[in-house]
Amino acid sequence: MSSLSESPADPLSRERAHLAGSRAALRAMREDVENLDIRDVTANWVNAAVLARQIDDRIKALADLSHTPLFFGRLDYLHAPGADQAEGAEGERFYIGRRHVHDAEGDPMVIDWRAPVSQPFYRASKKDPLDVALRRRFGYTAGDLTAYEDEHLSDPAEAATTSKLLQQEIERPRVGPMRDIVATIQPEQDEIVRSGLSGSVCVQGGPGTGKTAVGLHRVAYLLYAHRERLARTGTLVIGPNRSFLHYIEQVLPALGELEVKQATVDDLVAHVEIRGTDDASAAVIKGDARMAEVLRRAVRSHVTLPTEPVVVVRGSRRWRVPAYELAAIVRELLDRDIRYGAAREALPQRIAHAVLVQMERSGEAPDDRVQDAVARNAAVKAAVKAIWPPVDPAKLVLRLLTDADFLAVHADGVLDEDERKEILWARPVRSTKTAKWSAADAVLIDEATDLVQRTHSLGHVVLDEAQDLSPMQYRAVGRRCTTGSATVLGDLAQGTTPWATRSWDEALAHLGKGDAVIEELTAGFRVPADVITYASRLLPHIAPGLTPVASVRENPGFFEVRTTATDAAVIDACAELLRNEGSIGLIAADARVPALTEALAAAGIGHLGPGEETTHDTRLTLVPASLAKGLEYDYVVLDEPRAVVDGEPDERTGLRRLYVALTRAVSGLIVTHTAPLPSQLG
Repeated sequence: MSSLSESPADPLSRERAHLAGSRAALRAMREDVENLDIRDVTANWVNAAVLARQIDDRIKALADLSHTPLFFGRLDYLHAPGADQAEGAEGERFYIGRRHVHDAEGDPMVIDWRAPVSQPFYRASKKDPLDVALRRRFGYTAGDLTAYEDEHLSDPAEAATTSKLLQQEIERPRVGPMRDIVATIQPEQDEIVRSGLSGSVCVQGGPGTGKTAVGLHRVAYLLYAHRERLARTGTLVIGPNRSFLHYIEQVLPALGELEVKQATVDDLVAHVEIRGTDDASAAVIKGDARMAEVLRRAVRSHVTLPTEPVVVVRGSRRWRVPAYELAAIVRELLDRDIRYGAAREALPQRIAHAVLVQMERSGEAPDDRVQDAVARNAAVKAAVKAIWPPVDPAKLVLRLLTDADFLAVHADGVLDEDERKEILWARPVRSTKTAKWSAADAVLIDEATDLVQRTHSLGHVVLDEAQDLSPMQYRAVGRRCTTGSATVLGDLAQGTTPWATRSWDEALAHLGKGDAVIEELTAGFRVPADVITYASRLLPHIAPGLTPVASVRENPGFFEVRTTATDAAVIDACAELLRNEGSIGLIAADARVPALTEALAAAGIGHLGPGEETTHDTRLTLVPASLAKGLEYDYVVLDEPRAVVDGEPDERTGLRRLYVALTRAVSGLIVTHTAPLPSQLG
């Protein structure tokens, strides 16, 4: 924060001086933390270890990344704070950056982008300047401040213009993992980012609309606004696969947030080792929400109403709880529909309470210690084991999948005979350890586990590429945020599983967040106009009624479809694009990846696989079409669109996979094919 008065002479030098001063201040902040002496401020070694870790995390959060500018914008406000005005004050300006930086006196030199005073940087416009006189954007080259650009929002004589620096930042070539978009957040994105913690949000966004970045920045904002609460309850980002998580893993640390965990849905439900696969029809049935009712019935079937009394011997007295009274206790617990394990833990206490009532009637005065002793009595334990035996979730699911009679009883009226046959295993299995579990089986085990014992809930969960989840997978994620909120991100047009989401309302109901607000992002900032227009030809066939993405890029990008006679053309296209700056993705049907690997090696072109970080020496990634979702490259070569479509079990899924592959490019796309293109591309 500084005075509005500014010498007109060489303003770029003044801004560079402020950047140098800010970096020096950040170094001083880091040194202050590094020099803290905690030897005499903790009561014991446990407290010392906790404090030492907190200090270490603080030091990491104060790292000055040389390639990441400390601030990217500046706001000059018109007026002092007032009841109806922004938080600026007359004579003050605010530099907006990725984290807060203050000088030795504690005065801010850089304001965190998440602070309320920073919000007008993203929201202010000529129509609604939000008390901002000037908004300045900064341009950087290799971490050095090289340019600035001003908008006089409160000057009616100055016409509104498109920011050149903003366009350059959006279109800047990328090498390595995903970058944050904190300098380029748009008003409609900012509204989602800053929405409150108490409500859940679902973001429908086509390719290049920035939905993944919006979700990650929303986590960063929530951690800023509700840090203490989320420190207790936890946050989690869920992605479709490890390659995707590796691609996005540096975004939050670049914003100073180090504690957010990342996982796939498979990680969440990893109760057993996955060694098998299901065919599509079986996977669809196992992923159907009806399976939750089958599992609920199967779990509750272990409860047996008692036919014998419980006799508790204490000293010279015998206390008898008759069978009808035990049955009433069991029915009451069943009617409450609490989790199986919680009810099993409550049952001995209920039986013990019945005994205590008899003791009191006989003139004794038992206390809580007596009730606990009765609950641990051998006769009570034996009765509980017989009435409410323990349930192993994996063994339960194994029995459902291998015992036709057991499945028929509990799926009666839920699954028809053909559906039951579809999910039954053809061969018997000796144990849960030797079973070849599939990913869908693991989700069933997770559901059964939650029926027995409550799953821990987090404060906030971000679920990306959500359109590919089954209803049972949604339930698994929903269990992780029953007392928290969720940010759901996806694109219905990019659903490429047989159980892909048909509507967000349906998906949110399975997630347990039916009251979530659904937002739609339709402005494309990443994909060139010519590319997204071409890919949108598929939308009527894969997602009728969905609004096509409208590219707002000034640079139309590079786009070409090449009909070739040999496969060598795809290698030539890669070599051609490698002459440009930036990352290159070669996307192909999974079945063609081995042949292309050999062809690249023969041509002497080094390449990486998805999830491996590109470098300036190796910028080409060979991507199977099944792993392309969520990834971005400056340039893309798409090999044989027909093979991408034919690689899926049905045409609609294949066309959706093709839509994903067509929309991974930020600056240019070359499509090469020897086989005819799918007719849906026109």
